[in-house]
Amino acid sequence: MPRGDWPPVIEGIPPRSEIGSVPFFPQDEYQCGPAALAMALAWSGLSVQPSELTEKVYTASLQGSLQPAMIAGARRAGRLAYVISGTDALIREVAAGHPVIVLQNLGLSWAPRWHYAVVIGYDIPADAVLLHTGLNARDWTAMRVFQNTWARSGSWGLLVLPPGSLPATAGEAAAVEAALGLEKARQPAAAAASYRAVLARWPQSLPAMMGLGNSCYALGDLENSELAFRRAAEAHPASGAAFNNLAHVLLAQGRRAEALAAARRAVSLGGPQLDLFRKTLEEIQASAP
Repeated sequence: MPRGDWPPVIEGIPPRSEIGSVPFFPQDEYQCGPAALAMALAWSGLSVQPSELTEKVYTASLQGSLQPAMIAGARRAGRLAYVISGTDALIREVAAGHPVIVLQNLGLSWAPRWHYAVVIGYDIPADAVLLHTGLNARDWTAMRVFQNTWARSGSWGLLVLPPGSLPATAGEAAAVEAALGLEKARQPAAAAASYRAVLARWPQSLPAMMGLGNSCYALGDLENSELAFRRAAEAHPASGAAFNNLAHVLLAQGRRAEALAAARRAVSLGGPQLDLFRKTLEEIQASAP
């Protein structure tokens, strides 16, 4: 009988699983962050070495890597970064074939020794999880020991997924936020692929439609940007933002009359962004006919 705190019911999850495609990079001193991120990025299809990530995620004064830096490093590489928490999500993601970067405290609460590892497998009957950690590849660790060290970070885990992939345990709002992170990191192609994945799972998601339209616009793909904003306006006719953005992309294509109609619709809908909608309308009215 397993002694670790496994989720009481995990429907459809095999009793054991291992992701054999995750490469192993042994860490240099204090370099568990770059090593763990490199493993996840390499698994996702990128050619990368930990040394290439040191300047991007490692803070010398702290002798370690902060969680926001790990997330930002994944996004700058064009990968979806999604934070999870808890054993249920961890096991479901590994069962889905997604390695999980985890933050552990291998020391004490009053003398912490923070450490990043990558969970690549589990075995419920054996009461153990499988880690790439430190200098050890495929290190089987008792579940209770792992959970004790992991709980000290709030059971923080990070998925690093290829564009167009979503976590098995993703929620709509968190998935949109993760895709938006790629937009902010100036990775519009990856963001567009992620928004499309969100829409495949949640077809009526207005934020994903808007994000897809904005990402396509940033790519210079005005046709698909227009399609995304039209889809948003049709599915959510009370959204002034959808009509406002549609007006912008129509004007960029030289379709002034259609742009005016969309901008007027946005203004008529009003809302907290009314001043922005009025500015768009004024700009279109001032443009050459």
